Amino acid sequence: MSKQKKPLSIRPLGPNSTVVGRSALAMLAVGAMSANLVNAQEQDEEAIAEQRSNAIELIEVYGQKNAPYKAVRSGDLRRAADLANTPQTLTILTQTQIADSGKTDLKEILAAQAGVTIGTGENGNAFGDRYIIRGHEARSDVFVDGVRDPGMTTRESFATEQIEITKGPSSTFAGRGSSGGAVNGITKQATLDKSFTILQGGLGSDEFHRFTLDVNQALSDSVAIRANLLHAQEDVPDRSPAEKERIGGLLSAHFEASPTLSFTADYYHLQADDVPDLGSYFDRDAREPVEDIAVYLQDGDFLDTKVDAFTLKANYQLTDSISLQNAIRYGQTDNGYVTTGARGTNRADSDPEAPGAATISLSTHQGWQEVEYLVNQFNLFWDLEQGSVQHRLVFGAEFSDETVKNGVFETENTADTNCVTSGRRGDSPGYCALDANGNGVLGLNGLLGRTINRGDQDSHFDVQTYSAYVMDTVEFSEHWTGFLGVRYDRFDYRNVVLSRGETSEYDYSDGFWNGHIGIVRNIGSNGNVYATYSTATNINGGESDVGGSCGYGGLCGTPDQVDRSDPEQVTNLELGTKWELFDNRMLATAAIFQMTKDDVMESVGDSYSSLGTLNTGKNRVQGIELSLTGAITEKLSAQFSAGFMESEVLEAFNEDNIGLALSNFADDHVYLQLRYDATPKFSFGGSITYKSEMYGGQPDTAAGFNDDIGDYSIVVPSYEVVDLFMNYYPTESLNLRLNVSNVADEAYWTAAYRSGSFMYIGDARAVRGTLTWEF
Repeated sequence: MSKQKKPLSIRPLGPNSTVVGRSALAMLAVGAMSANLVNAQEQDEEAIAEQRSNAIELIEVYGQKNAPYKAVRSGDLRRAADLANTPQTLTILTQTQIADSGKTDLKEILAAQAGVTIGTGENGNAFGDRYIIRGHEARSDVFVDGVRDPGMTTRESFATEQIEITKGPSSTFAGRGSSGGAVNGITKQATLDKSFTILQGGLGSDEFHRFTLDVNQALSDSVAIRANLLHAQEDVPDRSPAEKERIGGLLSAHFEASPTLSFTADYYHLQADDVPDLGSYFDRDAREPVEDIAVYLQDGDFLDTKVDAFTLKANYQLTDSISLQNAIRYGQTDNGYVTTGARGTNRADSDPEAPGAATISLSTHQGWQEVEYLVNQFNLFWDLEQGSVQHRLVFGAEFSDETVKNGVFETENTADTNCVTSGRRGDSPGYCALDANGNGVLGLNGLLGRTINRGDQDSHFDVQTYSAYVMDTVEFSEHWTGFLGVRYDRFDYRNVVLSRGETSEYDYSDGFWNGHIGIVRNIGSNGNVYATYSTATNINGGESDVGGSCGYGGLCGTPDQVDRSDPEQVTNLELGTKWELFDNRMLATAAIFQMTKDDVMESVGDSYSSLGTLNTGKNRVQGIELSLTGAITEKLSAQFSAGFMESEVLEAFNEDNIGLALSNFADDHVYLQLRYDATPKFSFGGSITYKSEMYGGQPDTAAGFNDDIGDYSIVVPSYEVVDLFMNYYPTESLNLRLNVSNVADEAYWTAAYRSGSFMYIGDARAVRGTLTWEF
């Protein structure tokens, strides 16, 4: 196998492409037949529209009433143009689409979408939600209501109005990072528009239960309060005793002090307590993940997250054309974990029971993180007319102070060993998950007898950032619109790192500019073409969870070298077209793009130290993204996203990496979700998710490659998963939903540790019923 990449082209979807094709065509056929059924009913559009659905109406603040899967605009007020006129790929998922999908954790929701993959926690970076957008790390590029949400945590959707995925560098909006894009969650806030109470309860397989309460009360013409509450618990499908528990709340209040002045305050809390399962491992001889592996997690394993955040927003209409907004947020996040991994090995020749026998050994991964942050964001919006040219100007300033403490847990295995294995230091007693006959040992989940104590801090990260930006959404004429943005960030960085008994202090400051320019040419009243250019910047040591682990986004170099290093630079060129179809119910988007990352800092040590090169790497991701979002008819809705991409390392300190693909990157992604409203009381639909194979490796660099076999070392196979759902609305206040996920009970894997010693297993089939009651 040659390492040289082929030119970009539209390729078959991989070894399962025939199956994918059949499934996708079947779902499209269902959609087509559904549309034909609508026509066959011999009712005109007006008559169909008069049929009132009994579905409880969700408050889609930014959505479109006759198209439940379509969002009209972003919840970030700095994005002044409607989605159809925004010169960038921006995927927005509505409440209705998310509810129909049956997915609740943000990680599950994002992983289904084109251009997004997930990564694992590792010894070099923390466990928690880790997103990768267009091949680039985005674990620190998560925002809530337009304000950065730092820290490695578990994130939930119970209080989410809509989810926005920006594709391509976005530092004009986001500041540092956002190389491949960013994620912005818009929360459910108190509103004066309507008082309501929505209670939702769900039961299902694998001991699943989930209860939410959404109460909004307009106390007067000027005051409203809202509470969103959550309790959920479930076993991981077919992987008990692995389990997940969520307890959360979002409390918000809105006060209109006058016609021109309003305040909104909210407090968010989430406690996520998981017993994590790290899945299977990669068999290097068979060149595939091991199937049907027993659940080997150990008693006492945990992955716990606690999030508390308080936000206060003020909006003031200064004049008819000028308004002011200020948002201040203070938050604390705690994340801690002790987890167990597995890998295939052999008993040593000195083993007394089965010398040389194949077996499975277990490993420990642990760490804790405490995050405290304060962010203040100020925006001035100015609607300005200059002759026939209209401007929507934004002048913004932002200050953030993030403090992150990372540390370790001290663990000790106290149980009796049951085998002898070989390692770097020779033969030693160990713990084997298989007995001498190759069968699973009894009491596997207590095999290690592990004790756990909280250990010392090993890094103290603190960064203060001062930012200023100007953006202009401009309408030149009936046919031409554009966007121009420029941002400057100045940061003071400090990190005290303890590594292998040595303490290093890093203290440096720097500043950088980023920009974004896009132009849109309207074609008729329904379509346009656009071109856009945007940039992003990553600073040395910018990932707060890794200390001096250069190979994982941590500090690269000595303190003096870090001070002299340049930041990584990312540029994006994109050409696209957007069309409003089917009476503006459906938005269709197609875009071709090329992202280039220069001055990449590379690890040349063991990835866990700060030993690295400064600005020696370069990589590129290019491809095509397609999407359809909205309603094809009054009864048939769709959310479709597809990406066909390729990645390549262009320059590297290790020349053997040149020409390789990026790690944790899937070339091809397809997601299609359809919903058919058959009657005012019944709707049904389903979704299909396809991702091509990926290769394990360190973040943002070349995937591991084995020259001896001429292939990538760790392979995550391609997969295809089909989910189904149906809704029954017996009354206007009582709704029922049934979700069946992974209908075919497909075995698949979603991510791999760089050595293959654990690979996340996708969820097995699960059945869940949900009752929603509005009163």
